Amino acid sequence: MTTIKPAADLAVRAAIAARTEALFRASGAFREGHFLLKSGRHGDAYVEKFAVLSDPAATSELCGYFAASVSGQAGAPGAPGEASVAGRTAPPGAAVAGREAMTGATAAVPLSSRVDLVAGPTTGGVILAFETARQLGVRSIFAEEVRGADGAAHREFRRGFSIHPGERVLLVDDILTTGGSLLAMIPAVEALGGEIIECAVMVDRSGGRAALTSPVTGRVYPLRSLWQLDLPTYEGGAATCPKCAVAEPLYAPGSTGTGVATAGA
Repeated sequence: MTTIKPAADLAVRAAIAARTEALFRASGAFREGHFLLKSGRHGDAYVEKFAVLSDPAATSELCGYFAASVSGQAGAPGAPGEASVAGRTAPPGAAVAGREAMTGATAAVPLSSRVDLVAGPTTGGVILAFETARQLGVRSIFAEEVRGADGAAHREFRRGFSIHPGERVLLVDDILTTGGSLLAMIPAVEALGGEIIECAVMVDRSGGRAALTSPVTGRVYPLRSLWQLDLPTYEGGAATCPKCAVAEPLYAPGSTGTGVATAGA
């Protein structure tokens, strides 16, 4: 049993990752080409999170895996047996298996004993926190980036949001690269007395981090991802970037992207 269980968990985690990738590709969220990244480096693939977040059924399915990680409840996020997402049907039992993999167990655990609220950072985290909390039957809140008198940026719960001392908090976010958004949220939760039980992201581009450490208290919190994605990046220029070498047009994606940029920039 001790060897079969870990092997089964690994297989189901792989199934979750494959399903997450399929949803990203089907929604057009995983894009291949020649991209100018925020870091200034070039990449031949890009993840546009809002393409998948604009699909309510896909978002609901992905958040179902987040909810499973803290509820311990087996079963599909929607109808039992199969999960149909915008005309795309997951293999029978895939959602059930996914939930079991995220929890490592099939026995039900009372929701109130695991999590009291779900929190995420603006902007994508707002959607994920809401849907995950809806499935768990708890509150959702979000933290915004604000600047202090010294000009330094930090995350803050505003708009009347509160965390009562001792409340168990699940942190969720979309794409983890450096972990900056979640790391900035952790002190905000700690300052209000919340107990972070887990951090969860849809896609991990960090290289496989397993935990996040509070920059204030030094406490270490477990980190889970649905899909770990390794995407190489390059310095711009024909000598270092394969796409520049063949003069493929450079595209600047994201909220600040204005479209096609100068090749080799």
